[in-house]
Amino acid sequence: MLAYLDNSATTQPCEAAIEAMTACLREGWHNPSSVYRPAVEAFRRVREARENLLKPIRGANCDLIFTSGGTEANNLAILGTVSRMRGRQTVAVSAVEHPSVSAAFEQLRDQGHDVRVIGVDMTGQPDWEALERALNDGASLVSMMQVNNETGVKLDAERLHKLVSGRALIHVDGVQGYLRVPFDMKWADLYSFSGHKLHGPKGIGGLVVKKGVKLSPRQIGGGQENGLRSGTENTPGIMGLNAAALELVKMGEDMPRELMEKKLRLIEGIRRAVPDVVIHGPAPEDAAPHIVNLGFPNVRGEVMLHALEAENIYVSTGSACSSKKLKVSSVLTAMGMAPAKAEWAVRFSLSPHTTEEEIDYAAGKIGNIYDTLKRFQRR
Repeated sequence: MLAYLDNSATTQPCEAAIEAMTACLREGWHNPSSVYRPAVEAFRRVREARENLLKPIRGANCDLIFTSGGTEANNLAILGTVSRMRGRQTVAVSAVEHPSVSAAFEQLRDQGHDVRVIGVDMTGQPDWEALERALNDGASLVSMMQVNNETGVKLDAERLHKLVSGRALIHVDGVQGYLRVPFDMKWADLYSFSGHKLHGPKGIGGLVVKKGVKLSPRQIGGGQENGLRSGTENTPGIMGLNAAALELVKMGEDMPRELMEKKLRLIEGIRRAVPDVVIHGPAPEDAAPHIVNLGFPNVRGEVMLHALEAENIYVSTGSACSSKKLKVSSVLTAMGMAPAKAEWAVRFSLSPHTTEEEIDYAAGKIGNIYDTLKRFQRR
């Protein structure tokens, strides 16, 4: 038995995505910028994909720029907007962002901009009063993630919009939320997402930009994507992303509810096996339906991860982008957790394709594994 419970790191491409990419590579491989019939057909399919991907987030008044993934989309949103602004800017970012966002703000700091890091409480919710102070000081850009990739904490995007709208641009990193947690582009000016988190291929993502928002490109050349992301379009990737997204949309409104039921089943199974297990972040019902971060007292998450791997159960200790650095989660410490306890963390993340058999298998193995490992806790 194999239980893949690391879907926030990446997802298995669905058959619809694989088929769409294969068809594109075999028959629809022409350059969309060319003017003969097969190329025009490729252009039409790319345009249809844009429209399909914008519909679920009500992005009719937006443009979609295809990128190589969430990291490039976040970089373009943050660095691209500020570079169009005159002079030294005050900008605000939450303390629990993905490295592709936090590193972009560090670059802005190095350029001389005033970066305000907005703290969070024990449940991962932002310090709204601190954000208000940053806005009163003239903040021109605010960036917060829709769903935290480590804890599943959900952003109150409507509250963010009410506080910020008309005073600063709003960027929302939707990589962990798009098509799994509802979103409306009336709440943001820029919104990022990534294909490989949605059972699509790696190497494709997008930045949704509300019309009228000005950006400077990070990649220049032939002027594709309205001059904001030059380079021949990754048509196989776009077709795969489109197909994967349509599959999730077809699942309808029941999909998030079913995901939540699976997550609660996993948590209950683990609680029966390990009564002392700790949930990091908000109550599971208040978080995203596919992510839960658990602490196994006195056992390092890295040790638990490899013990589970030996049983063909795949999880993570945090962001896949920084997991090899073996450092304590900055997300958990920002939430006020002591570093020693943050080391216990293990993230479980599900997908619509996660089965109850996988969940029950993992929960059934964890108890014995934990009982063995806690005997060897560090003194």
